[in-house]
Amino acid sequence: MINIKNILVGFLISFIGSIPLGYLNVIGFEIYKQQGLTTTIFYLLGVICIEFFVILFTLIFAKTLASNQKLTKYIQGFSVIFMFVLAYYFYTNATKSETQSNAFSNFGYWETFTTGIILSCLNFIQIPFWTSWNLYVLNEKYIEISGNRKYVYVLGTVTGTFFGMMVLIVSLNYFSNQTDFLAKYLMRAIIPLVFLGLGIYQGIKFYRNYIISKRNN
Repeated sequence: MINIKNILVGFLISFIGSIPLGYLNVIGFEIYKQQGLTTTIFYLLGVICIEFFVILFTLIFAKTLASNQKLTKYIQGFSVIFMFVLAYYFYTNATKSETQSNAFSNFGYWETFTTGIILSCLNFIQIPFWTSWNLYVLNEKYIEISGNRKYVYVLGTVTGTFFGMMVLIVSLNYFSNQTDFLAKYLMRAIIPLVFLGLGIYQGIKFYRNYIISKRNN
């Protein structure tokens, strides 16, 4: 019963957390459009391979990581810059010709699997995300991680990530095919504007947390 609870808690947190639009989902959507379902599955498997170890690490060292403000500052600063880079990348990539923009059209299964691993390694924002969530579920005693039960919880989380990302990717593909506006402007304007907005939002938070607060102290 405890293992089932661990799986359900991990699955729910990860499923909901993976649905908001992020660059891993956007690139998964591009791979799905160009290569289809099977190749996308290999990409997602690459993503969750790294996430498994990230979640396990943050679960074991949650309290230590939560108290490391310098690490959090560097991660948040990197994420601000990374959002602007992604906005520029998707905008410029979408404005290229059709043959130029098919970046994943010649990728095989293992190439997309490797792509998932590399991009998941760059997703540093998952460290504070999972640190805070793991600390919360541990303090509230929603999970039990003695012995091998920690691995059961982590397995539930990566399963939630896999299905959450897949649901969003398939949904994006469906709605872009059904709506001319989305088909025309999703990658050209909407996605770049989303990342631009996220970059500005995170930049404001970074400024308030580390610049203004430092001046006040």
